[in-house]
Amino acid sequence: MASDTPRILELRRRVLSDPSSIAFAQLGEELRRAGVHEEAIEVCRAGLARHPAYLSARVTLGRALLELDRLDEAREELTVVVDSASDNLAAIRGLAEIHQRRGEIGEALGYYRRALELARHDPDLEETVVRMEKALAPPAPAEEPVSVEALFDFDRLVEQLGAETPPGVQALDAFVHELEEGVPLSALAGRLAVPPVGGSPDAAADPLANLEGHLRSHTPDPDGPGPADKAALAELEGWLDVLRQPRP
Repeated sequence: MASDTPRILELRRRVLSDPSSIAFAQLGEELRRAGVHEEAIEVCRAGLARHPAYLSARVTLGRALLELDRLDEAREELTVVVDSASDNLAAIRGLAEIHQRRGEIGEALGYYRRALELARHDPDLEETVVRMEKALAPPAPAEEPVSVEALFDFDRLVEQLGAETPPGVQALDAFVHELEEGVPLSALAGRLAVPPVGGSPDAAADPLANLEGHLRSHTPDPDGPGPADKAALAELEGWLDVLRQPRP
């Protein structure tokens, strides 16, 4: 058996012959490493009853309890160690693992960071800290869709087209107000096709042509439109094309 190695047998003999011997700490650690966790716990508790300040034995006890998933008991023992020796790396890592197993990622990350301060350039600790930081990082905010109203001031534009309101602008004005009320474009586009104002106007006299030129030249972002802007512009271009078609 793994617990019957010459080293363990010798330590057992020493502890049995002298129950007050501090060899119990070495025996407990050898048993823990051999996977004999229950006996390691018994040995450590018996020895700590005589030597309560023996912190290395308490770390062994906490780690053996952790291996058996007895998290509350393990946390109690390791907290005693950290309270007495704030730089005890093994106890800090043990507390980090306890919180991680409980799903308390924020608390676990705090202990892993403390451990990394003591063991700089430890690749396992560095990887663990980075992974947990990413898990706790808030998600990047989704880009809000840009509404037509946010991109263009239609009311002001209609006013700038002149005191007289030609039929095309009347239709556009009604279109804009319904759009602002939330009526879908698909419900508006089909009935808003209007004939050219005055038969065959040139571009300077056609308010819709002026509007289209204004919209197509508008760039809200000095670095160029973003994805949401482009989507809104594409939508605008679609209904402008419908508006400019002669009514059948």
